[in-house]
Amino acid sequence: MPGTMRALVTHRWGDPEELHLEEVPRPEAGEGELLVRVGAAGINPVDWKTRRNGGLMKSRGIEPPVILGWDVSGVVEAVGPGVDGFAVGDEVFGLAGFPKAAGAYAEYAAVPAADMAHKPDNISHVDAASLPLVALTAYQAFERAELGAGQLVLIHAAAGGVGSAAVQLAKARGARVAGTAGPANQDFLRELGVDIPIDYTTTDFVEVLSDVDVVLESQGGDVRQRSWGVLRKGGIMVSILGPLPQEDAEAHGVRGVHMLVRPDGQQMQAIADLVAQGTVRACVQETFPFARAADAHRAAESGHTRGKLVLVP
Repeated sequence: MPGTMRALVTHRWGDPEELHLEEVPRPEAGEGELLVRVGAAGINPVDWKTRRNGGLMKSRGIEPPVILGWDVSGVVEAVGPGVDGFAVGDEVFGLAGFPKAAGAYAEYAAVPAADMAHKPDNISHVDAASLPLVALTAYQAFERAELGAGQLVLIHAAAGGVGSAAVQLAKARGARVAGTAGPANQDFLRELGVDIPIDYTTTDFVEVLSDVDVVLESQGGDVRQRSWGVLRKGGIMVSILGPLPQEDAEAHGVRGVHMLVRPDGQQMQAIADLVAQGTVRACVQETFPFARAADAHRAAESGHTRGKLVLVP
């Protein structure tokens, strides 16, 4: 018998108070899955957006009750049939099952083995759980843009979750980085390796940048609209927020693509190797116990997080 576990169960879409800490049946590892004893679960904007109105889950026909959470780090408790490369006791992390329900906000989660990688020994489960979605988003965006050494990339919200990972991954590819953030995060941008830190409260990025090769776009609205103009002819804007109007791209002689992050264990392992080398580090602002999940989601919804927030069982 699998027994029970504590998990944060959402019985209806709505406010942060809809995250209820309950005793529920413990999952088992099915075909191609690992049962992971969760050490920590990362919080991303997609988490609270899904909790609020169903988001990507609802669009795929998934309705409450659900256990949210896709960023997970923990220890393999059991290995399902058809799984190679992992053993009981291994420390693993990854973006599990996205955008289907993966249930990382729990003491145990049954996750696709293909989505996981071995956790680097030099970071904690808290740090590891902060990385998968944001690092994979940046990794896949730069693969799509074919970002190369010597190129200039503009990263908006460079102190945030995706932004802080993107800065480091861009530097690892040999690119030059311009990044926007508020005044309190300018030193943080320099610590991450930003070559051209821009305080958006005092400086218009359009006035200081030109001939940018790649824009990583996460803001929409006026910021997106003005970003077209800083790209060089033939440059590319990669949006992680939503589809880009192709007429805008064509008007500026550039390319515009939209991407949704996808789980990928091999890419996750490549990121893990960069972490092990010290090239990429986790940026965790605060951790919260499961009992304070509502507070964690409220903090995440504020939109002013430096790096990531993480839940621990």
